[in-house]
Amino acid sequence: MTGVRLAADIGGTFTDVALVRDGTLYTAKVLTTPTEPARAVLDGTETVLARAGVAASEVEVFVHGTTLATNALIERRGARTALLTTAGQRDAVEMAHENRFAQYDLAMRRPDPLVPRHLRIGIPERMAADGAVLAPLDTDAVRRAAHELRGTGVESIAIGFLHSYRFDDHERRAREVLHQEWPDVPVTLSSEVCPEIREYERFSTACANAYVQPLMRRYLLDLEARRRASGMTCPMYLMQSGGGLGTLHEALRHPVRLVESGPAGGALLAAELARELGVGLALSFDMGGTTAKLCIVEGGEPHTSREFEVGREYRFLPGSGLPLRLPVIDMVEIGAGGSSVAWRDELGRIRVGPRSAGSEPGPACYGRGGTEPTVTDADLVLGRIRPDRFAGGDLALDETAATDALDEAIAVPGGRGRDVAAIGVSEVVDENMANAGRVHAIERGCDVTGGTLIAFGGAAPLHAARVAAKLGIEQIVVPAGAGVGSAIGFLRAPAAHEAVRTWHRRLDDLRADLLGSMLAEATEVVEGAAPRAPRTASARAFMRYRGQGHEITVPLPLDELTGPPQQRPADAVIRRSLQERFVEAYRELYTRDIAGLAVEALTWLVTVRTVVPPERWDEPARATRPAGAGAGPAFVDVTDPVTGRRVPYLLLERSALGERPVPGPALVVEDQTTTVVPDGLTVRRVAGGHLLLARAGRTEERR
Repeated sequence: MTGVRLAADIGGTFTDVALVRDGTLYTAKVLTTPTEPARAVLDGTETVLARAGVAASEVEVFVHGTTLATNALIERRGARTALLTTAGQRDAVEMAHENRFAQYDLAMRRPDPLVPRHLRIGIPERMAADGAVLAPLDTDAVRRAAHELRGTGVESIAIGFLHSYRFDDHERRAREVLHQEWPDVPVTLSSEVCPEIREYERFSTACANAYVQPLMRRYLLDLEARRRASGMTCPMYLMQSGGGLGTLHEALRHPVRLVESGPAGGALLAAELARELGVGLALSFDMGGTTAKLCIVEGGEPHTSREFEVGREYRFLPGSGLPLRLPVIDMVEIGAGGSSVAWRDELGRIRVGPRSAGSEPGPACYGRGGTEPTVTDADLVLGRIRPDRFAGGDLALDETAATDALDEAIAVPGGRGRDVAAIGVSEVVDENMANAGRVHAIERGCDVTGGTLIAFGGAAPLHAARVAAKLGIEQIVVPAGAGVGSAIGFLRAPAAHEAVRTWHRRLDDLRADLLGSMLAEATEVVEGAAPRAPRTASARAFMRYRGQGHEITVPLPLDELTGPPQQRPADAVIRRSLQERFVEAYRELYTRDIAGLAVEALTWLVTVRTVVPPERWDEPARATRPAGAGAGPAFVDVTDPVTGRRVPYLLLERSALGERPVPGPALVVEDQTTTVVPDGLTVRRVAGGHLLLARAGRTEERR
């Protein structure tokens, strides 16, 4: 792919921008502007355009990802939303699964629904599972609901009727009636945003989409207007949670698909890096200013899922958050970043996060009014960060403010020395992240001990060595441009669309042309986003033995199911093939199969994505020595997290490293981050400009 391409990623603390021109990568990191997010995007864009010597009109592709939708759901800052549902079902989103995810916690609480009960309105209608109309839609009730809700400050409406995942006539008719009475209100249909069985997840996803739609619509249209006013007339693509690019039109209709858009870019970068370096098993570690995200990458592909929970009341417990049913890269996310606030609990123990100082006021060392100590303040006190190189030197850090904040909140009240307090903050956040990765891997049946940690984001290279040590990982890769890793990942993302349908059938009732319309739908969307681009298509089904309550994912022979009738195998051959594929997948998961039991499929998926060839980009030439360094090597004192003593660390510019391993302890500095190489590890540059940290004395890279 040629031409000038630009990507921007809005995080809770920093907005990262990356631009590629003629094989050269230009990057910028600016503070996020929470009250006006588009401003930071345009500021960062202006910076990289100037560095690259490119006019805004020369940009051919603009890719954007943001955590605004995620933050709105977690912080409950979305629109006042109403839900119209089948009469008698308005409490489905509150009853959830009627289970206890924390069985022995008497104080257990689950998150409140996004739509309060008085704004959930039952509409007389009923469609049977086979499409029979048991009760016609009461359009007068829909009109009354529109008039009632219009005077309550409602900004958005979700519609979710029983069995609409297969038969959506009533939902579509209800939307028509609503727009007749209230033309301006945005309406989300559960049959469009999540056409799958199981009403709790479907209704929850529809409510979440309606909840963030007005906010995201205002933001995206504002950004689009400002971008075009600056002279950038190319299309804008949005990074989706499943790892593909979508159009602005799609994002305006279904903004809930942007919930994990920022972290998804980082996972794509880690996956491509794993393929490039031949790493079979990797743990992607993305630590920015507000959160840390970890994702397992196997065989050069990130783990994916169709279920995601946001705003968990219990950090690692499934079932304690709001479920969203959509394609997503499977990762765990915790409130652990450079701006995460350190505090003491009632027992005097050091705690870190999940509350963040963000970019306003930010950590105390930013000098923007922050007074609470954060992880960045602790790293600065420990000597890991060079104050004159932070964020490319655009943000000078105040070490005195950092020490004062740490003393006042942690060191003095706890009777600790300053370095001990800073080590405590760093160790707590490192253990939180390592534990999140450990639990995530165990839940997926994966042992990451023999793998590689791929660390990126502004804060991850500072903490990667310690997190890896806690996880028993001996090899670490820090990508080129690691400080803006997610934005770089956006530039490597394919245009993609996943069509999904619930069609409950036993295999012996299967029609061979089932997936044809789904393939056509996905192809049309991708063709609209990336005309004439080469693409691939794949299919999966959620299948089970008849009578079971849960399904497993089974890959499907798409060509056999969608080819011309005269070229397709006989239906009996296809059914036998699907049966064999299911049994193979079931045995792999459960080490056994159940002979004589019928197999059925519940939900079908077809994914179409463009093919993105691998690329290597150079960075602009920079000075090969840190500012102020003499002719000989430069050293700085850094506090060792194990001994608590100050140790001289060799100070290296990233661009000065070669293929020959350099033993730690060392600090490798660059514009957007710093890599800490403790004693016992070596560091060297490998093909592509990436850093490889490995245990000293090792003769080969772990695959």
